Amino acid sequence: MPLFRTSAATSVGDLYALIRDKRELTRAEIGKLTGLSRTAVTARVRELTSRALVIEHERAPSTGGRPATLLRFNADAGVVLSAAVGGSRTRLGVCNLAGELLASADIDQGPGLGPADLMPEVVTRLDLLRAEAGYRGARVFGVGLSLPGTVDQARGSSVDTPVLSGWDGAPLIPYFRELADAPVVLGNDANVIALAEWRIGAGRGFDDLLVIKASTGLGAGIIAGGALQRGAIRAAGEFGHNKTAAADARPCRCGNIGCLETIAGGWALVRELREEGRPVHNLRDVVELAHAGDALARRVIRESGRHVGEVLAAAVNLLNPAALVVAGDVAGAYDIFVAGLRETLYGNATALATRGLEVVPAHLGERGGVVGSALMVLDHVLGAQAIDALVTPS
Repeated sequence: MPLFRTSAATSVGDLYALIRDKRELTRAEIGKLTGLSRTAVTARVRELTSRALVIEHERAPSTGGRPATLLRFNADAGVVLSAAVGGSRTRLGVCNLAGELLASADIDQGPGLGPADLMPEVVTRLDLLRAEAGYRGARVFGVGLSLPGTVDQARGSSVDTPVLSGWDGAPLIPYFRELADAPVVLGNDANVIALAEWRIGAGRGFDDLLVIKASTGLGAGIIAGGALQRGAIRAAGEFGHNKTAAADARPCRCGNIGCLETIAGGWALVRELREEGRPVHNLRDVVELAHAGDALARRVIRESGRHVGEVLAAAVNLLNPAALVVAGDVAGAYDIFVAGLRETLYGNATALATRGLEVVPAHLGERGGVVGSALMVLDHVLGAQAIDALVTPS
């Protein structure tokens, strides 16, 4: 989706958004797109080039004469750091200002780790990752942190994260103070994956998109009308806690009973296989067993898809997405999971809502969380208002 709309291109920030979106333009092209005078364009460009946010280079002329000067978005002006915290693993990343992943690492974690246990390691490993990748001296524009649940950016904490016991209300931003003097932006895990898949992945080109993350827990990111929908209290997409008759009043980790996650979430699948003597610790282990031909593992993954499809049918009717993207650890067994999902989704949603619906695997795979967290930060620190604040004397 474009980061820029021509009708609003008047400020330095608006012009930067245009260059960031198009990647490179000439001054003449900027004038045509914005209606700004040559003098106004030059003044705004000067603000950006002086901060190395935009760089200039000459383009070879096609028919002789003086070559035009191109203004190029400088993706290497700095980096953003990102961490995607999950129920069994945390992924770390260093990205450039285009959201391209430069380096990544994982932290495999046991169940029940609180923020005081995990967050210091996240910060230490991010610092090491930045150094090992050769970006110790690079400017850090921001840090993105995604969590499996609802987050409160103002408080800098999670609000309702059943997957992570003991995290709700704990301040997380202070952990990053010694790592970088930069904004820390929190987001929901499914939302950041949706942002990444929409911008550069399987959902590119769609303005109405439903991205589901099926891992330890279940969640969805909703793109509607060309915008990420977070909801009134940022709790949109928590379909894993929809009640379903098939759950038969089973207790859920959220404190309620009868939630979809109790029969379709990764933690429930792991529990079922362990009760049958399988040595599994997380959904990735279940997927590995399924690929090895284990009949029970294949069955529970397909049944998970059936339960998810049944609940998502109502969302498809309500939102009418053009595509449904399957992400998360279950995507490792995409064909098995989606065989079940299609069965109930198409059986319960209306024929009209599913007529053109595309069900596709996530393109970014395990990178989705860290890339999406980086894009979330970049929208915050490189948005038009942020750039205008940067260039305006206080």
